[in-house]
Amino acid sequence: MLNLNQKLKDAVFYGILDTGYVEPQNMYEKCKQLIAGGCGIIQLRAKKQSNLERAKMAEEILPLFSSPDAPIFIINDDVELAAKLPRAGLHIGQDDISPFKAREMLGEGKALGLSTHSPEQAKAANALAGVINYFAVGPIYATATKPGRIPVGLELVKFAAQMKPELAWFAIGGVNLKTAADVANAGAQRIVAVSDVLKPADTAAAVKALTREFLGAKARKD
Repeated sequence: MLNLNQKLKDAVFYGILDTGYVEPQNMYEKCKQLIAGGCGIIQLRAKKQSNLERAKMAEEILPLFSSPDAPIFIINDDVELAAKLPRAGLHIGQDDISPFKAREMLGEGKALGLSTHSPEQAKAANALAGVINYFAVGPIYATATKPGRIPVGLELVKFAAQMKPELAWFAIGGVNLKTAADVANAGAQRIVAVSDVLKPADTAAAVKALTREFLGAKARKD
């Protein structure tokens, strides 16, 4: 898993193809734009679709991840699909399948990520190095992508940064051009954004702009 883990650590921007913002028929083109924007990881999140519909979308975009320098491809919360597809990893939440069972079903060599929402969960996730490959902390701010989820604020980002995790970790939830500098100043190393880059017609340009804003603030902090 060494090369995979290094690739995750090198990733700055994690894009999510969320069917709440992208129609299934536009998924392929939107995925191409995320790649053109420089995403190191791209997740397919199709919560409202059936297993069959989700599999069809995943299979359509899978060829975009065939080259060695392509982003890492992740399926949200569908371990059967991720296990079946070549080059597909998995992201799970706290209430989904256990990381140990997920790893058993995925096998070695595929990326496995976990959402965390508290210092205790972040510490527990980092202790799972060797089972999972990365974790996310959030939502940092209130976000329409996760309605009803109470934001954890920048304190969790600061806590995760102070842990100096062995695993790659990502700040998620309400990260946009207005908040990116604050997220960077709190110690985030990598970010996830959904609506802020999916809504614009030119998603590639939106990813590049947000990445520049985040890295610029990070450089000034460092």
